[in-house]
Amino acid sequence: MTKKLRIGVIFGGRSGEHEVSLRSAESVINAMDKARYEVVPIGITKEGRWLISANAAALLPEAVMSSNSHRQVAIIGDPTRQGLTRLDDRERLLSSEPLDAVFPVLHGTYGEDGTIQGLLEMAGVPYVGCGVLASATGMDKVAMKQLFERAGLTLIEYDWFLRSSWEENPDAVMKRINRSLGFPVFVKPANLGSSVGISKAANKRELRDAIDDAARYDRKVVVERAVDGREIEVSILGNEHPMASLPGEIITGHEFYDYKDKYIDTTSRTEVPAKLPRKIIDRIQRDGVRAFQAIDGSGLARVDFFVESGTNRVIINEINTMPGFTSISMYPKLWEASGIPYSELIDRLVQLAIERHRDKSRTLTSYQPR
Repeated sequence: MTKKLRIGVIFGGRSGEHEVSLRSAESVINAMDKARYEVVPIGITKEGRWLISANAAALLPEAVMSSNSHRQVAIIGDPTRQGLTRLDDRERLLSSEPLDAVFPVLHGTYGEDGTIQGLLEMAGVPYVGCGVLASATGMDKVAMKQLFERAGLTLIEYDWFLRSSWEENPDAVMKRINRSLGFPVFVKPANLGSSVGISKAANKRELRDAIDDAARYDRKVVVERAVDGREIEVSILGNEHPMASLPGEIITGHEFYDYKDKYIDTTSRTEVPAKLPRKIIDRIQRDGVRAFQAIDGSGLARVDFFVESGTNRVIINEINTMPGFTSISMYPKLWEASGIPYSELIDRLVQLAIERHRDKSRTLTSYQPR
């Protein structure tokens, strides 16, 4: 009998997308083949404490985060421990528990931004998804856009500034945006996802309020020209040879696809696959893979585009290196429409994580003369 792979699923975290992570983790854990995997759910509270469930089979993310019956654990940057380290009531190190791989179902800061990826690299544990560089640049919308420009992708016109600049001279920032972009515009925190802190502004008063809101979530703020067009998404899967799914379309129930529309009202709907001319589908798939490679992606990502009304220009919006895995999330839906069902998708992601770790392990870490 083949030994089960012991997979840690990490969720929650110190992020504005904490609740979204709980929903994603629940879907991922429910989809994992229990005959192939021993699932080890690992919850991170909003305060940053790591907890392990006593009973993975009965997991509900909300219960894991609120129960007092779960023991505290940690992953420390010591590859000899091979994964989890249990802590006693006084937070002293006890036993180590090896993990074959980790699925960090974490969105936003301290999860999708390269921080936990760096910890897992130090610990020598294979993990699903993009590495440190791709995660960090994929989270920072300014760095992301700069890499996309170098890759020759078509971008939305944008501007960015630091929160400190806004607080020191808001009138100068407003004047610059009005001159370079005009209205309407979208205002976003540079390092957050799931539409948290994003607002649309049609005039100066709305712009001021939108910047104040975005600055609550990040020290860097991005302002983009609003695009009149269709919102199209494509899923990417792979390491050195990534492939793109069929694209899907988001048809919003609100003025734009905001947090409320995604996770609360869910008045939006999706069309999978999107009804697009073959030429545009090919362009979106090609640009999706190019964007993935531009940030040195691995494992998975979802790339978001606009198809501009009137011109049919394909404009890249952003890349998400750990897209949502909830029951309404586009990433698994697009692969299902492309012939890869949810459970098989999980299998492929785990194998990609192990393959990437194996390949990185070949790299020398000390000088050896030839």
